Amino acid sequence: QLQLVESGGGLVQPGGSLKLSCVASGFTLKDYAAAWFRQAPGKEREGVASISNSGMSTHYVDSVKGRFTISRDNTKNTIYLQMNNLERGDTAVYYCAVGPYYTAHYFEDDYTDWGQGTQVTVSS
Repeated sequence: QLQLVESGGGLVQPGGSLKLSCVASGFTLKDYAAAWFRQAPGKEREGVASISNSGMSTHYVDSVKGRFTISRDNTKNTIYLQMNNLERGDTAVYYCAVGPYYTAHYFEDDYTDWGQGTQVTVSS
């Protein structure tokens, strides 16, 4: 059974850092591209960062460029999102997703499987 489980969310002050993890089970992660999405209260879910199956290509939306880093360790079947210099506007539920193709366009239909999400709250 294919499953993605996110962890690492929590409460952090503005300017702080968090590292999210997404562990895949039931399939071979290296065969899939991946992405992180987020959904803030009252807003639609939006893409944040994507990564190719090898990890050689990455893309970030402008709002997180220079602050977030997406990476993966295929030997551990895990995708990461390092988030630095967090802002109140980053408060959201963060989801990881996988799909067959790497893309810099965050269409949800391009992703076949999703995690359950992890809450990130940036507040003083």
